Amino acid sequence: MEPSNLQQEKMSVRSMLMVVLWPAFLMACVATGVFFSLVDPMELIVLDERVHVHMLGAYTIGFLIFWALGAFSSWLTALLLQKIS
Repeated sequence: MEPSNLQQEKMSVRSMLMVVLWPAFLMACVATGVFFSLVDPMELIVLDERVHVHMLGAYTIGFLIFWALGAFSSWLTALLLQKIS
């Protein structure tokens, strides 16, 4: 029995999300580790203002920013690969 088009589309969306989000997550883990190994979160300065955030908050915000950048990069790659096919 063949799956319906809706089920195939759902699987396609799910697989595309995994193709985009998983590499972005891995990249964010590495980027956060490297960045915060070199930069002390208590010494961060944004727009000439010292960032007054708890250390764990700085790590979390940094991770989410790196994850968003990685997701955007992976999404753009997936989009360009679909255009070629």
